[in-house]
Amino acid sequence: MQKIKKLYENLFFTRRFFLVMLGLATMFVVSFAFEAIYGMVWFLFFCFLGFTLLELLFLFLSKNKIQVKRILPEKLSNGDENDIYLNVRNPFSLKIYAQVIDELPNQFQSRDFLHQSELKPKSDTTLQYRVRPQVRGVYEFGVVHVFASTLLGLVQRRYNSAEVQTVKCYPAFLTLRNMDIRAVANEQIIMGSRKIRRIGSTMEFEQIKEYVIGDDIRTINWKSTAKRGQLMVNQFQDEKSQDIYVAIDTGRTMEMPFNGLSLLDYSINASLMMLSLALAKYDRSGMFSFGKRMDNVVLADKRPNQMQQIMEGLYAVETKFEESNFAALYAQLKRRIAHRSLIVLFTNFESMDGMQRNLPYLTGINKQHLLLVVFFKNKEIASIANANVTNTTQLSESIIAGKLEYDKRLMVRELSQYGILSLLTTPEELNIAVMNKYLEIKGKGMI
Repeated sequence: MQKIKKLYENLFFTRRFFLVMLGLATMFVVSFAFEAIYGMVWFLFFCFLGFTLLELLFLFLSKNKIQVKRILPEKLSNGDENDIYLNVRNPFSLKIYAQVIDELPNQFQSRDFLHQSELKPKSDTTLQYRVRPQVRGVYEFGVVHVFASTLLGLVQRRYNSAEVQTVKCYPAFLTLRNMDIRAVANEQIIMGSRKIRRIGSTMEFEQIKEYVIGDDIRTINWKSTAKRGQLMVNQFQDEKSQDIYVAIDTGRTMEMPFNGLSLLDYSINASLMMLSLALAKYDRSGMFSFGKRMDNVVLADKRPNQMQQIMEGLYAVETKFEESNFAALYAQLKRRIAHRSLIVLFTNFESMDGMQRNLPYLTGINKQHLLLVVFFKNKEIASIANANVTNTTQLSESIIAGKLEYDKRLMVRELSQYGILSLLTTPEELNIAVMNKYLEIKGKGMI
């Protein structure tokens, strides 16, 4: 009984089987008018039954079983293409034609996965496909189904892997890995090269050495010169380590989607890039998120495992679908971060009123730290504002969109009047724009 149940559960008739059955049925109908082919039709029918039975016996009586193993990366990279491998072993002495179906996690909302392959006799075949997660969290991959048939292709036997696997999805570390941060750290500007006038610099004494041509005469140490009887100069080194913090707004406005990713995830991915660059520039890097209060705080440091701490902190950031409290942010920054730091604030002001309500707190933060406010252009609104108008409805939409676009540019000017740095960019250009801005600030010695 158990074998019959197993046969029933794993036996599937193919499309070819039903087409042949339809063809035979049609021939039987025709044979009533042409009795000469009646015997031939019965012969074909028994041949068909024989081939079907032969394939059934081959697939179900053999002790050999097709084995499949899914090979997942240790973690998935959010917003990137991640490679998944399926290793399928064919133990039979014949070529097997397989249809492989993998049960993808619910987050992908994909129910049409199908990979067709020819499995060589007594060999392993590796199948590769890619997934692009758009939400951080835990992804559960279900059972892998392999529907196997022979060259006849009349019936299929289903083989299942009982292995259900889970893997966490982290911010876009694959993009970070593919980008040579060390090389970027040595450039003034990633896209385009221009000289940046350094408006100030913090110098730390290193040693006294003999003067050589080219040394700054302003650094001559006259006391040492008098003692040694030759010119001696003080040698200084730039103070490299400053505190860099990324502050990520988890309010409801950060859940706005663009190309499958939310503004929150774009900000998290850009934070990972910028903080990695800051560590390469010998700065102490840290991060936190905020809504009603500060969460996921990673204090600025440059320990060997700091990048892993930042990665875990960014992984845990979630939106609260509520209005963010900038007053609480100002108070907690004043209490918890004493040293002057660069605060890169990722947020999304959609109106002048929203920005002006929080302007006193942004000004207060900027007095204690160097604040860079990063917010987003809306490309869809820009396209509506610049579209050709053919009727009154489009005209009103264009006017409203134009007003929203103007408000964004007005926010930049308003923040600049209060001495607050700002960066207005599209989500797609966020990574490069933020790193460029950091390198510009670093090059000018503003921190």
